[in-house]
Amino acid sequence: MTPTSDLDRVAMIVLRYMRRPLFALLFVYSVGIIGMALMPGQVVDGEATRMNLFHAFYFFTYTATTTGFGELPNGFSEEQRLWTILCLYTGVIAWFYAIGSLIHLVQNPYFIQAMDGFRFARKVERNAEPFVILCGFGDAGSLLARGLSDHRMRAVILDADPERIKALGVRDYTVPMPGLHADASAPKHLLAAGVEHPACQALVALTNNNDVNLKIAVMARHLNPGLRVVCRSTSARHEANLRALDNVTVVDPFEIFAQLLYWAIARPELHNLNAWFVGARGVALGAPLKAPRGNWILCGYGRMGYWVHRYLGAHGVGLRIIDPDVDAQGDGEDTVLVRAHADHAALVTAGIDDAAGIVVATDCDADNLSTLLSVTELNPAVFRIVRQNSHENQVAFDAARADLVLQPSLTTARRILKLLISPLVQELIDWLAEREPSRTEAVVARLQATVGAEPPHLWSVRLIPGEAPAVTRYLDSDGMITLGALCRDARAFPDALPCEALAVRREGRSIMLPDRDFPLEGGDELLFCGVHWVKPILQATLHNPYTLRYVVTGVDAPRGYLFAWLDARSQRRRSDHRLAGRR
Repeated sequence: MTPTSDLDRVAMIVLRYMRRPLFALLFVYSVGIIGMALMPGQVVDGEATRMNLFHAFYFFTYTATTTGFGELPNGFSEEQRLWTILCLYTGVIAWFYAIGSLIHLVQNPYFIQAMDGFRFARKVERNAEPFVILCGFGDAGSLLARGLSDHRMRAVILDADPERIKALGVRDYTVPMPGLHADASAPKHLLAAGVEHPACQALVALTNNNDVNLKIAVMARHLNPGLRVVCRSTSARHEANLRALDNVTVVDPFEIFAQLLYWAIARPELHNLNAWFVGARGVALGAPLKAPRGNWILCGYGRMGYWVHRYLGAHGVGLRIIDPDVDAQGDGEDTVLVRAHADHAALVTAGIDDAAGIVVATDCDADNLSTLLSVTELNPAVFRIVRQNSHENQVAFDAARADLVLQPSLTTARRILKLLISPLVQELIDWLAEREPSRTEAVVARLQATVGAEPPHLWSVRLIPGEAPAVTRYLDSDGMITLGALCRDARAFPDALPCEALAVRREGRSIMLPDRDFPLEGGDELLFCGVHWVKPILQATLHNPYTLRYVVTGVDAPRGYLFAWLDARSQRRRSDHRLAGRR
């Protein structure tokens, strides 16, 4: 639980709102019980009987519950019956007052928020599975949560918008994902979300406010310096502050957008592989999207346009920029500036007739879709790449039939998901980006032969006792395991499982695309890509010493003391027979 206990807040609110109703009930029943004890009862042997306090309390107890046992322990006198009538009516009024106050308390927003916080903190505290704290449940946060769910990774969600937290309750996630309507930058809410929890693996700041994201990252670094923080930022000033912090990864959606755009134009095979890795819709491995070379038109020169111009200009792609507020910093040797809105006239001025392609990248979906209509009318053959800002407009962008639609929120979520699944995925992509295209094509051919048309499944395995106990024990006993032996199918030995080890991290360095004879060592982190059903089979090999020994040696050793003894006895007999035959 958090140091500022939500349970204390709940108790305080309950006492504040129920103090008067409880005092009213206590007063009514106290007066009623004392009055019933003082009222004279029926006359017996010339003397009026009286009810003691215990009997009076018993009578009012079952009367309050409407049980109605009658007049106990003896029949009442007229005075007692009159007092009972008075107490019953005043009791009913007191109960109405108390119940009304209780209903008002349950509807109180502060009480609801306190109860939500208390239940949320309890769920997080009792969670023993690894999880990620997700601050912000907008487009990018929602897409990231879906990706985490697909990989059966838990998340704890904080968002300042109550409607988004309500929407969380109707999502069909495969794993529990508790959410709380709260300011994620407040330390008490980060503590309630489990920023100090031993099972917390990372914190992701994805709010739409750069200042809030920076504050979340700073608070998390102070509360748990060893926790990994991934933060979205679209501001150069905030990025500089974030990159100065240790263990903080900065994700700029505009830079990612520009990088993907450059790959689509200059490195289509790499763009295809990256899109296939992240499970993009309609992407088939080995069938890259062919974007034409030549001069391109860029509509919109904000921060995203700056990154697009930087990436494309650095690789010799000429740009014609259309933006009413573009300044001189966008000018260059291969750059033409058109200071206007992207309408028919501006497109004609920019040379839409002979352009190889156009990038419509303003921050307004309506303007982007309107520009696409003008482009289609002026030059239907031009290659069209459009920016989609809101995920809610997916249907409209699908109907626009652009050659490539890039969503900053989707690209951000996919990049962060790769970082959370295994940083080796992005390291591999960056490594291939620095090599010749033939190396990427070789990787694609290798994956096509292994995975085929199945959707890819990426996962990482660390050769440590907690994740691969059988492997670590085998290696500690001076055994040797190669990558190819580990990936054999125990059900059809010596066939290989349909998976590929794409990278190995060992002692701080990464080894890309190791071959099947690569010897493994304890502590290695392996990045696998294969079909979905391979992972549980490989997990069995990592945990079961008999399965591991079989895939490594091809010998199915007997299991259990009795079978091992019988096998050893049989081997001794065969050895004795061989010795006797030699004599």
